[in-house]
Amino acid sequence: MAQDKVYDVFVIGGGINGCGIARDAIGRGYSVFLAEMNDLASGTSSWSSKLIHGGFRYLEYYEFRLVREALSEREVLLSNAPHIIWPMRFVLPHHKDMRPAWLLRLGLFLYDHIGKRKLLPGTTTVDLKTSPVGKPLKPLFSKGFEYSDCWVNDARLVVLNARDAADRGAEIRTRTEVVSAERKDGIWEVSIKDRMTRASETVKARLIVNAGGPWVDRILTGVVGRNDARNVRLVQGSHIVVPKLHDHDRAYIFQNGDGRIIFALPYEEDFTLIGTTDQDYTGDPKDVVITDGEIDYLCAAASEYFAKPVERDSIVWTYSGVRPLYDDGASEAQEATRDYVLKPDPADGAPLINIFGGKITTARKLAESMLELIEDRLGKKSAPWTHRAALPGGDFPPDGYDSQVARLQSDYPFLDPQLTRRYVRQYGTCAWKLLGNAASLEDLGQNFGYGLHALEVDYLISHEWAREAADVIWRRTKRGLRLDAAQVSALETYMADARAA
Repeated sequence: MAQDKVYDVFVIGGGINGCGIARDAIGRGYSVFLAEMNDLASGTSSWSSKLIHGGFRYLEYYEFRLVREALSEREVLLSNAPHIIWPMRFVLPHHKDMRPAWLLRLGLFLYDHIGKRKLLPGTTTVDLKTSPVGKPLKPLFSKGFEYSDCWVNDARLVVLNARDAADRGAEIRTRTEVVSAERKDGIWEVSIKDRMTRASETVKARLIVNAGGPWVDRILTGVVGRNDARNVRLVQGSHIVVPKLHDHDRAYIFQNGDGRIIFALPYEEDFTLIGTTDQDYTGDPKDVVITDGEIDYLCAAASEYFAKPVERDSIVWTYSGVRPLYDDGASEAQEATRDYVLKPDPADGAPLINIFGGKITTARKLAESMLELIEDRLGKKSAPWTHRAALPGGDFPPDGYDSQVARLQSDYPFLDPQLTRRYVRQYGTCAWKLLGNAASLEDLGQNFGYGLHALEVDYLISHEWAREAADVIWRRTKRGLRLDAAQVSALETYMADARAA
């Protein structure tokens, strides 16, 4: 079936870059169609370290522009999405055999001052012998530094960008594969196929944005027909999750003997997230899994600092993703630039703009840079707007989480306090839309386990493009850390019945 409508912008890819661009473009008055071959945030965007951060270690590679932009973005994003982004203090223990203290002080001074910092507190020195943050560490660590960054629910950030784009009029299609794209009379004709129903159609657009992440070169070769696409360096990053290693709310950043760093982060209340690794990857991005070597590396690196060693048999979950970095010729994976590169296709006719690299922290700025290129080609419509626009559910002050929890608990007193906190953390003010007229626990419907009820699943199906159980338990929520096989099977059956209805 062919559509007569000609969209201004066709976005390939439903990660943070694609969804952020779709949101920005539709808000400026362009018509937008986005196609994602799997679920939203099912690739790189959900396999991150879950941080909105300036990239302290990037200072060593003189990436000052990237760090400055990222530091400025922390507070923009915190203000626009305080339900899924919140401040986190990081403890950096000093080790005499690693980077010298004067270098760390200099780096942290720059970190505090080269970006705009109004909401987040600055760096302090910590006595690890007396502070509670030193208790989980080995006794040899006596001094450290504490600085600010932010935590983010990465997959939800993607979904909320898509939700806002759709609310403003964008067409968002998941499980939709772009089969081919051809230029005809100055217009793109894009052939797409629904991977669940197998239905095909053709969509016309004036411009294509290739936001395929790890698949960006494959889209150029397989979809557009370019045989010279060699732009991406795939770098594998893996994480492990273990039962929580400390009771306070601080995170740790550890220096390793090889010059790399890892994080140990509070995760989902009961766990600690440890990562990440950096190694080149040559396989299919969909097949990436953590290696034994990476597991050993993360356990050993964390055990150098924690008094209680991190053992392989304590791991409750692992995940691994591929970062599509722009291939700048760096000799080591950890040295490759994390900055983004936007490259217009040189061919004549309907424009195509490709995205290489990028970070969750700077995705909004990347979208603004992309819109400048779109304006050059399609004409300008309206001014940038996303810097002051809350994402769905984020229309409350950055320090207003506790008051939102209290208000939701007052309006729905039957909710367990832990569930109330989770609803506000995931949905913000949209929690009231989710709960609607519910007046009792029974009104939430079937409980699949650990507070995941049918009412929430129905909301995720109808409002957030959830189509399979994995969409719900790993990207929309993190209930997969707790649910057993029987509970997941019950959820799969429920969702299959919902699709068939």
